[in-house]
Order: sequence, then C-alpha cells, then structure tokens
Amino acid sequence: QVQLIESGGGLVQAGGSLRLSCAASGRSFRSYAVAWFRQAPGRERDFVAAIDWSGGNTVYPDSVKGRFTISKNNAKNTVYLQMDSLKPEDTAIYYCATEGGLPTFSRGDELTRPGLYAYWGQGTQVTVSS
Repeated sequence: QVQLIESGGGLVQAGGSLRLSCAASGRSFRSYAVAWFRQAPGRERDFVAAIDWSGGNTVYPDSVKGRFTISKNNAKNTVYLQMDSLKPEDTAIYYCATEGGLPTFSRGDELTRPGLYAYWGQGTQVTVSS
C-alpha cells in the first residue's frame, strides 16, 4: 500500500520561507513523477510544482516560478518543496501526489495534470499572514 506523508506546513509571515516534505512508503520515487498541488478554501485544487522520474525536469506555474523549488532525494525517498518569498495568496492546504501503476516517464506539461497522479497525501496546511 502506497502512503504519502506531507510535513513542514505552518504559519509564516509574508516574505518568509517554508520547506514541505513528502515521504513515501510502499513506493520508490526513483521511477515516478511527483507533484505538489494546493487547495485554498472555496477554490479548486491548483498545480504548484512537479518533478519527473529522473529529477532532471521540473515544472512550475507562473504564480510560483522563481519562488518555489521542488527537489527529490531518492536515498530518503522524499520530495521537497522549498517555498520562499511567501505571499498571503499562497495560503492553502498543500498535497503531494505520485503516479500509480507502471512508470509513465512523463515530462513537461504532462506533469501538471492531476489525472496523472493516483496516490495523494493527506495534505499539510500553509498559512501566510500579511
């Protein structure tokens, strides 16, 4: 059974930083893409960042590009989301997700699709105060 556990959320002032972690059990991230999504109250779940199976390709929406960085540590089977220059509009529950079934070796815009990901964590709350 695949489980994803997010951690690192919390309350931070605007301009501050947080690092989220996503640890996996029952699945090695070595061969699978991993993504972060977020959902604010009353809004749809939005794509935040993704990293492909190799770790060599990352994708971000314009809203976080230059401020957020996704990375993976295969030895620890953990993916990180470093969030800098946080803004109040970044307030949301953040979820990590990874592929199901056989690896697809997806790249580029394919990594932004929620449908690519079969396993999701329970989420971690990030609150940015102004």
